[in-house]
Amino acid sequence: MTEQIHPLAPHHLPFYLAPGSGTDVLMVMMGIFLIGSVLWVGTLYWKLHSLPERMAHKSQKLQFEIVAVLGIISLFTHMHIFWVAGLLLAMIDLPDFGTPLRSIAGSVERIADAAPGEGREPELPILPPVEKPIVKGKEHSHV
Repeated sequence: MTEQIHPLAPHHLPFYLAPGSGTDVLMVMMGIFLIGSVLWVGTLYWKLHSLPERMAHKSQKLQFEIVAVLGIISLFTHMHIFWVAGLLLAMIDLPDFGTPLRSIAGSVERIADAAPGEGREPELPILPPVEKPIVKGKEHSHV
């Protein structure tokens, strides 16, 4: 027996139409492309979001913790001003006040722990306080 073909049915279907009993290859390819695109955009977002933190960590900034906290705040609040503030803070070099102050504190501790009389100037004698004579007379008005 010969198959009868409907007179309006095309003999050759284009590639983007799925056959009646087969797998839609185009839909499978687009699904894989969609999943890959979402993962790529998510990775790009995370890299961009962590940019200030990576900049501060790479250059060993003192304000690294502040930049990290600003990044977390901007992530959870969706307020971009925190991210911008973290980026600006990561780009600025704050002066290091801690190292010289620790050096001064260490030197003062060494001086304080020195043995008595060692490298010190002789003490001056303590004199009794001088008394001022009391003058009795007319009081002056300040008015």
